[in-house]
Amino acid sequence: MIHCSSLGKTALLIAMAEGKETEDFVLSAKEKGFEVVTGKVGSMDVQKIIAAVETAAKRGGLTDDSYRSQHALYHAILDALQGLGRGPLQLGNILRTVGLRFAVVKGPRTMEEFDDLWIAVSMYGMIGAPIKGHEHEVCGLGVNHL
Repeated sequence: MIHCSSLGKTALLIAMAEGKETEDFVLSAKEKGFEVVTGKVGSMDVQKIIAAVETAAKRGGLTDDSYRSQHALYHAILDALQGLGRGPLQLGNILRTVGLRFAVVKGPRTMEEFDDLWIAVSMYGMIGAPIKGHEHEVCGLGVNHL
């Protein structure tokens, strides 16, 4: 298995993994002290994507009601979405289909620095014209200090 040596790499590996590999990466990350939640979203609506990630993070105990926690997560989500949308957000009511897996990981930025907490949001999946077989892969990552 690939070594999960940093917060962002861990989040990306989890979002990109499939089947049992996902469970293995999540277990490995948790053994290293990271907190992890995963999920899926199939909407091009930015508000729905943000809501899905925020809800998963809240239910998984990775965020609380504090402004700092919510703000850090929100900006990590926006950064991840920038990667999916090729720069300025071009999602929304455009004629495209999307199927994304996401991971939210909380912990130290690297395995060598345990003095502060960060949160990472990664998204991976397919996006394209609403014609089967015309999709392509997309990936985004956002990391923010808590």
